[in-house]
Amino acid sequence: MASTGTTKARGPKTIQGKVRTMTDPAQQKTMQEYELALKAMQEGKYEKAREGFRKLSEQSSPEVAERARVYFEACGRQAAKQERKFTGPEEQYDYAISLLNTGLYDEAREQLEAILAKAPQTDYALYGLSILESMTGQTEQCLEHLSAAISMNPQNRIHARVDSDFQDMADDPRFTELLYPEVQ
Repeated sequence: MASTGTTKARGPKTIQGKVRTMTDPAQQKTMQEYELALKAMQEGKYEKAREGFRKLSEQSSPEVAERARVYFEACGRQAAKQERKFTGPEEQYDYAISLLNTGLYDEAREQLEAILAKAPQTDYALYGLSILESMTGQTEQCLEHLSAAISMNPQNRIHARVDSDFQDMADDPRFTELLYPEVQ
């Protein structure tokens, strides 16, 4: 089909094909607030989204208010999942390893780094971080964290020798030197 050289800007249309515009400034503001709350929810900022949906559920038309209440509840459930409480760093470490084993690497990293932020001398968190980095191809960081874990607890050297999670590091001579210093 040949083009005539003129292009028209298309807007949203109704079923009848007519462009639908919002002339009511209050309705426009409501829709902007709704979009902001949805965006916050999609970004994982559940408390911020929840506050936006709470306001909308109190001040909007019945259709928007009902939808806002549904999203308000969903945000509450998601926020509760994020705020896990651990009885100690060992329990948080177990949770991080379960995340690691299910392939949720970013979440596992957050948990391990949170342990280290509270207790920097936690050798098992450094060991877990080195496993994560081995699995994600971060060789330099893996070696750095494993070396620190071994320095804090020499038993980590023995564990690493038989840990299949380090299989991607096996061909690296620096890894071998770290695990078998007596051979040199």
